[in-house]
Amino acid sequence: MVLLPAIDLVAGKVVRLSRGDRSKMDVYSDDPVAVARDFAASGATWVHVVDLSAAFGEDERALEANRRAISAICALGDLRVDTGGGVRSMEAIERLAQVGATRIAVGTALVRDADFAREAARRYGSLLAADVAGRDGMVRVNGWREGVGLRVDELVSSLAAMGYRHLVYTDVARDGMQSGIDDQAYRHVAQVAGFPVVASGGIASIDDVRRLAGLGSDVVEGAITGRAIYEGSLSLREALAAAAGEGDFVTKGEAHAD
Repeated sequence: MVLLPAIDLVAGKVVRLSRGDRSKMDVYSDDPVAVARDFAASGATWVHVVDLSAAFGEDERALEANRRAISAICALGDLRVDTGGGVRSMEAIERLAQVGATRIAVGTALVRDADFAREAARRYGSLLAADVAGRDGMVRVNGWREGVGLRVDELVSSLAAMGYRHLVYTDVARDGMQSGIDDQAYRHVAQVAGFPVVASGGIASIDDVRRLAGLGSDVVEGAITGRAIYEGSLSLREALAAAAGEGDFVTKGEAHAD
């Protein structure tokens, strides 16, 4: 299993939200590139970067600050970058691909526009990850602020049928709360999808990392953690060691096709 430390960006600052609530935001750094370098120095090979300003539709100044940060993190060369947040067009996908993102997560647009979802999967293949957020079994979109009356199982099944083979599943009720994981939720989503998922939400301790890794590479290919690292309840070095041994989650030779 691959562990991905998270960098969530608002106007170029590194933040964490509680359950995706923009009003409950803690700022940890105003230098996201330095944070990424620290992750690499601790042994991380991947980083998960989320453009929350794009997800929340914030002003151009905030968006530009985040674009610069993402480009600079990609340019480091020390980390594979999994990034998303507000990716709702082919142009946005292409822009992130051009700055060097290894994987690009698309969320709300997959729910709002099935034609876009199909075409994106056809055009970009394994460069993309479907970013699915759920609470009480129901899909949440638009920065997790809105429900759409769609069950997680229904969405995951349809995305798998379209050809998506990477999926981040976020347990919104646990994200940013350090409340521990619901490992059975990830087992269930992986079963519905027919392929392993990236787990996001609630990691609070080294035991949570071990539990996720223990589910096996057919259930969880990666896990994302943020607040626990920033607040010191989880050592990144120890978490990386606990996660190791389940293999990487990019197949050798993967590439996107235009």
